[in-house]
Amino acid sequence: MLLSACATGPKMAEVKSDIPTLGTDKGRVYFYRSGSMFGAALQPSIVMNGTVVGDSKPGGFFFVDRAPGPVEVATATEVEKKSTFTLEAQQVRYVRTTVGFGIMVGRVYPELVDNETGVKEIEDASYIGQPLRR
Repeated sequence: MLLSACATGPKMAEVKSDIPTLGTDKGRVYFYRSGSMFGAALQPSIVMNGTVVGDSKPGGFFFVDRAPGPVEVATATEVEKKSTFTLEAQQVRYVRTTVGFGIMVGRVYPELVDNETGVKEIEDASYIGQPLRR
């Protein structure tokens, strides 16, 4: 059962060349989660500026291209957790979701990380986003 909770799909190295070039009027946010089995059953939706953009799956990543401006990322289990930042045109940001302890169930926290950390940490993650054109 726990193995089915982990993300499956091609690794970053396999899809990197298929990821579209970022438009000049957009910014890109990568969302990802480590493959840790701790809290694997917790897979809440990730909400960006009020819209569900994907799920927090262990070992998975996806990206969203958006117009520049303020960004609020939220996840909710027993409580809602948020992270806010500003996205600039042509900017790439990385948001890692991590599981922490809660009262009744775990909590999933979205956290903005620096690009060097994000690039390194998604290398072994599986792509779980929208189909990419080849």
